[in-house]
Amino acid sequence: MSESFPGYRGQALKFLKAAGAEIGDVVRISKDSDNWEGILIPRSESGDEHHIVIKMKSGYNVGVRVDASTKVTKVGEGIKPTFTPPPLPKQKKGLPKVAIISTGGTIASRVDYRTGGVRPAMSARELYSVVPELSEIAVIDTEILFSIYSENIVAKHWSATAKAVAKQIEKGVAGVVVAHGTDTLGYSAAALSFALQDLPVPVVMVASQRSADRPSSDAATNLVGAVKAAVEVPFAEVVIAMHETVSDDRIVFHRGTKVRKCHTSRRDTFQSVNSEPLARMENGKITMLTKDYRKRDTNRKVVVKADFEPKVALIMAHPDLSPDVIDWYVTQGYRGIVLEGTGLGHVGDYLFDALRNATKKGVVVGMTSQCIWGRLNMNVYDQGRDILALGVLSLDDMLAETAFVKLRWVLGQTNDPEEAKKLLMEDVANELLCRTVYGRIGC
Repeated sequence: MSESFPGYRGQALKFLKAAGAEIGDVVRISKDSDNWEGILIPRSESGDEHHIVIKMKSGYNVGVRVDASTKVTKVGEGIKPTFTPPPLPKQKKGLPKVAIISTGGTIASRVDYRTGGVRPAMSARELYSVVPELSEIAVIDTEILFSIYSENIVAKHWSATAKAVAKQIEKGVAGVVVAHGTDTLGYSAAALSFALQDLPVPVVMVASQRSADRPSSDAATNLVGAVKAAVEVPFAEVVIAMHETVSDDRIVFHRGTKVRKCHTSRRDTFQSVNSEPLARMENGKITMLTKDYRKRDTNRKVVVKADFEPKVALIMAHPDLSPDVIDWYVTQGYRGIVLEGTGLGHVGDYLFDALRNATKKGVVVGMTSQCIWGRLNMNVYDQGRDILALGVLSLDDMLAETAFVKLRWVLGQTNDPEEAKKLLMEDVANELLCRTVYGRIGC
């Protein structure tokens, strides 16, 4: 495969070289009695070697299969397609400063003709330049921390992001926006919620389900909402800014420890679980949806506690789950296990011996539920009470992914299992609510 002809090889590449055509040139492809004319464009690297793809005047892309009857003619010179962001808009004077930290994801992606998909390519500066509305809201300071898909983000990235956010806060910004992919955004939002203590200003994590080059993209709307929130909201917490519905009319701000991605592709994929969103933006106006939040206070100094224990497991209970799975983690020196139990917090009694062994050896074991809404009550059935007697902790209404992140964070702060258990059961960042009523909360 030639770097000058991305996506082309074999027979198709021979035709293009014989015609002296390059990517961006206007070519005519004649086959039998048919003719197609358009701009030669790159192909997906995973495609076959028998097709040439052109963009016609109509705007549609056409792939033509080449064979012995095909003739390719270069009609005119062209330029190789490149992405050039528009110039940065002029900034108003006197606006508050907001930092945008880019970690990658769909919100920072564009089409990759090598694979036919999208790739993390746009910098935070490019995001700002293609959304000129931001210049009316804040003076933007940009930083590219990573350029990776969120499924590749692990604990070391959580730590680096927390430290980068803290540095920006120390510069005196009104708020920080973190651009991130959607797939593991819930994990990262929980991690920052625990790692960034005593926040003086909001940290708004933002993502998109559809890349910025698609007409249906939610990237610009979400980014505008995130920056506006960083400037205007009265709270100082970690939140996720995403569409409330499939339409572009409302953005909601979900608490970082109480939110889950619930749909593979819808723009309103993120939903607050067992909690209301903190705020909503509609027609450019932000309205608080709860009175229970940590208020902004620029006199506070952010404290970074960004150590996460690597040896923590998240295990989903299912019929015939082998106790060997739990035993393996114990023998490998894992310090914590979060179980996704069924219903009110149950696992099969065939796991009891393995759980007893784990807790006796100092492994901190917490129970969550596979159900999305509701909370645990392990005292309803005798099986639940038996599990509690084994030393397994009931994590009430904590989401499984939040519990997994929190236990990693807790064990990054202390080596004492008893101290770890106490900290795990303390409400650090609104991850544990004292009562859940029909999806709403109260005390």
